[in-house]
Amino acid sequence: MKNKITFFGTLVVTLFSLTSFAQAKLTINMLNKPSDTIYVRGKGFNQMIVADKKGTFSASFAVTDGFYKLDTGEQYADLYLTNKSNLKATLDYSKFDETLKFDGTDAAENNFLAQQTLTQEADMELLFTATDEADLTKKSENFRSNVMNRLASNLNADFVTKVKESTEKNIKGITEYIKSSLEVKKLNGSVSPTFAYENVEGKIIKLEDFKGKYVYVDVWATWCGPCRAEIPHLKKAEEAFHGKNIEFVSISVDVLKDKEKWKKFVTEKQLGGVQVLADKDWRSDFVTGYKIQGIPRFILIGPDGKIVNADAPRPSSSELTNLLNTIVK
Repeated sequence: MKNKITFFGTLVVTLFSLTSFAQAKLTINMLNKPSDTIYVRGKGFNQMIVADKKGTFSASFAVTDGFYKLDTGEQYADLYLTNKSNLKATLDYSKFDETLKFDGTDAAENNFLAQQTLTQEADMELLFTATDEADLTKKSENFRSNVMNRLASNLNADFVTKVKESTEKNIKGITEYIKSSLEVKKLNGSVSPTFAYENVEGKIIKLEDFKGKYVYVDVWATWCGPCRAEIPHLKKAEEAFHGKNIEFVSISVDVLKDKEKWKKFVTEKQLGGVQVLADKDWRSDFVTGYKIQGIPRFILIGPDGKIVNADAPRPSSSELTNLLNTIVK
């Protein structure tokens, strides 16, 4: 009996050792970190990591091979993790994308993703300049080729497969969005759909309240990463054109049950302009009237209530400043 017990105990220890070994290991040294808590998120996965006394984030956890998000609250980074990953990352939060670097097992794959973040933005911007579907098809193929040409031979085969699959999925989603945008541009020159939505104080704000002024509308949601990324640029635009013949209106499509969450976000982030919540999220008349299927969407309405641009430039684009400088006094 003693031998059996000893053997069983040894077996348990061995299995436990193997299980504990088969985990992704992640260590992050972050200058100018905004908080002591970060997250690694994936589909059905959420791992919180708390900084130690030296300010280093470090954790080991079991994963399913694939893509994850490093979430710091305001900034995000793509991660590729396996249970063999042993990654050490360094970055300066104030220059998040530009300084993110990885060392260790699976570093090549994650450095590819970090570089992809920097280069992909320019590729995406080209897609958004497409003038028709034929031009969009051509630019989509260039987008695909640029990604494939950056894939090196030393990268994990499973990673390469997943990048290709993800790229095809992204291209499909983006091109469908742009096709709808090309269709939306046909609305230019027509009378704008209207709205009457509550602001944070519960007052009803109507489009007609701004008659005689240009209205730059941002359709967004608190859960939308790309929407949140535009907020600092939107604030700068508001400051640049303060006191001029234009109003900046942000319409959230957060569902009504998240109304308090929306209010808290607006207050804590000190969002400017006019902040309102759509009455029926994606089903709201203003949203459906503009055929909005993806956010953020930016709209420019003229002083006469007619649509100047149903798919206006984003705040982060120099095109917006150039456009407003020519028409807003």
